[in-house]
Amino acid sequence: MPQIIFLPHEVLCPEGLVIEAESGMTICDAALQSHVEIEHACEKSCACTTCHVYIREGMDSLNENTEDEDDMLDKAWGLDPDSRLSCQTIIGDENLVVEIPKYTINMVSENH
Repeated sequence: MPQIIFLPHEVLCPEGLVIEAESGMTICDAALQSHVEIEHACEKSCACTTCHVYIREGMDSLNENTEDEDDMLDKAWGLDPDSRLSCQTIIGDENLVVEIPKYTINMVSENH
């Protein structure tokens, strides 16, 4: 069973977290099961960017981005080459290192 290492995020997991996750589930679902309350405003339907994460290690073991995911990622705050939507990213067989951005597009638009 692969591990997901969540890097420290000052609100969601201040000390970071290592969890075991089942291959075939999404990063978002694995995070929520482990009480990492990652935002998912569209209820995980690939209609927003609030569950945006950076895959710092293990990208090659994940499913390919869909065109819909790529279109949504273009709107994400802080987009970089390691960006994925956690609700669309299916865990493979390798361990992952995931960074949750400091802000989401919702937080930026609401001046948090």
